[in-house]
Amino acid sequence: MEFHHVSVLPEAAELLVTDPDGIYVDCTLGGGGHSGRIAARLSAKGRLIGIDQDEEAIEAAGKHLNELKEQGAACRINLVHDNFSRLPEILRGLGLAEAGSIDGALFDLGVSSHQLDTVERGFSYMRDAALDMRMDPRQKLSAAVILNGWNEEELGRIFREYGEERWWKRIAGFIVARRKEKPFETTGELVDIIERAVPKGVRREQKGHPAKRIFQAVRIAVNDELGILRGALEAAVRALKPGGEIAVITFHSLEDRIVKETLRDLAKGCICPPSLPVCTCGHKPEVKLLGKATPPGIEEIEANPRAASAKLRRAKKL
Repeated sequence: MEFHHVSVLPEAAELLVTDPDGIYVDCTLGGGGHSGRIAARLSAKGRLIGIDQDEEAIEAAGKHLNELKEQGAACRINLVHDNFSRLPEILRGLGLAEAGSIDGALFDLGVSSHQLDTVERGFSYMRDAALDMRMDPRQKLSAAVILNGWNEEELGRIFREYGEERWWKRIAGFIVARRKEKPFETTGELVDIIERAVPKGVRREQKGHPAKRIFQAVRIAVNDELGILRGALEAAVRALKPGGEIAVITFHSLEDRIVKETLRDLAKGCICPPSLPVCTCGHKPEVKLLGKATPPGIEEIEANPRAASAKLRRAKKL
């Protein structure tokens, strides 16, 4: 299947490049849409580093960026098959310092259109496939391992915390009862038990498919999407040169909350208790927030409905 992913909020990459001779990191390479826009704005002295844990994304982005090189893009390009949580190690491996070595970092979080549309990856509740949901096929933890091996309490926790699912306890109970008869093997089996667990009246009234939140929760747990996020953002900010910028695109409230709180904390000055008359902590802000979260425009949402929930947050290193 040809890799297809429409990058949302393309202005994120365009705003990020403030120095055509600089070094920029696309921490979520995908099909190379954002990276292509960055590369087009860099000179022969510039450098683009693209990171993705999905080997199919690396291959697709490589083809796309090679085409841009043939069309005149002059910058140096390094593509790295790894997880952005290892950004410091990746930079060291490329001969760069962990602190103050890059001019910009971009994160486009969540699952890609290609991953959703590739049936055998098991990300979608719309079509039957093996229970997988791994963004990096090299890892051992999969959706099947979680659904067949985690206890009812732990399943309920991820449904509640990662899916914000009202019927988390009932769904977890139905799953545990069902797997005693036969282990879960496919997404269709999971969808069926979710539909059985959620009362018919609720399903008629609620917006969207009843499996949507559960699939989100399992995918987040499989890939530890929220667990690695704050540390990765902090590492990216450390890696920025003064004046360098970070841009982060989120798609749901859980990840957006982490991004918002992390950047807000990095932008704080004094962290002394309010009761102290003078500052004794000496804490200084690391970044300046660049406006509020920006959503896509109406035209972009009409052209790409998956962009509807996206938000862009930006900050500049002080």
